Amino acid sequence: MAAAFLNIGSYIFVFLLSSLATLAPQVQANIAVFDDYWTQRQGDALKQTLASFDPYPLNVTNHLNYHVALALDTTESTNSTRRELSQARRGRKMQNRGKCVAHNPIDKCWRCDRDWEKNRKKLAVCALGFGRRTTGGKDGPIYVVTDASDDELISPRPGTLRHAVTRDGPLWIIFARSMVIKLQQELMMTSDKTIDGRGARVYIMGGSGLTLQFVNNVMLFGANDKHEIDKKMQITVAFNHFGKRLEQRMPRVRFGTIHVVNNDYTHWEMYAIGGNMNPTIISHGNRFIAPPNEQAKQITKREYTSYVDWKLWNWQSEGDYFLNGAYFVQSGKPNAWSPKPKNPIPNKFAIRPKPGTMVRKLTMDAGVLGCKQANETGFSMNGVL
Repeated sequence: MAAAFLNIGSYIFVFLLSSLATLAPQVQANIAVFDDYWTQRQGDALKQTLASFDPYPLNVTNHLNYHVALALDTTESTNSTRRELSQARRGRKMQNRGKCVAHNPIDKCWRCDRDWEKNRKKLAVCALGFGRRTTGGKDGPIYVVTDASDDELISPRPGTLRHAVTRDGPLWIIFARSMVIKLQQELMMTSDKTIDGRGARVYIMGGSGLTLQFVNNVMLFGANDKHEIDKKMQITVAFNHFGKRLEQRMPRVRFGTIHVVNNDYTHWEMYAIGGNMNPTIISHGNRFIAPPNEQAKQITKREYTSYVDWKLWNWQSEGDYFLNGAYFVQSGKPNAWSPKPKNPIPNKFAIRPKPGTMVRKLTMDAGVLGCKQANETGFSMNGVL
């Protein structure tokens, strides 16, 4: 990872990041020596990429939009009942005050389960978008990180994060307590791992970062202009809050197709969404609040490319909400980013994305979990206040 600081106080997942789901194996990387081991991993990653590619992305986006609408309809029904109760009981506490309410389909899938700690792997079935088939460590045992040290690089000590992520086979990795981990060298991860930080405050800082190379079911956006296999890359970015003091790359992509849907962008320093090498970027129902800087109002940035070339790229905006002068420069042809599916999903599922005006509700639970003790909110967060 580029950042030396990683806060996984809520939950960071190799296959699912906050409420963000992707399916984008990276099949090439800079390797000093191509030995048999890395050559095998490269071949496996290529096979996984080709097998994961969906030629009809419109079906995928429609499926996600349907579940968003379903989640909001359920929430609105509950809120309507609450308003009626409030009016009937003026001067008294509402009967349901403090009840857990989730506003987007991924949060709704697991967040209000009182026994979520006993059912951690339930989150593996909550993924939507292009990452809906990811599994991470679901099919493996739970591995508890008990040791924050990182002083044994060749033969990692059992109980450390390094020992967990370098094992063969699937693992669901959790933390016994809150801790600070200083990596002595980069942490080379293997496939089929879920790092689940729910219930603890875990900081990876002051040292090296995580390296994801030739692994499956991870979030990668294209790392090199020469890696044309990334045309098969398909990504969904949903229900995130990108806050102040974030400069750029939310996301930035080469090649591939990316669906950016129902995210909240509250200022950026340079730009919000960028790319080169002719990626397809579909922006649906996001809220963009531009920074005060008049030179940074544009949401999009095409890099290292002339207008003659990028005017043909499919960068589309639908249902986005623009504030403080924010604007999205579109290109390409509307509705030309996906072939017409041979077997389209039923019409009842083909719902337009929720508009950007609803994003604040959809993303209100993004970020570090802030629940208190179980007797107050129905959650036991093991140290997360």
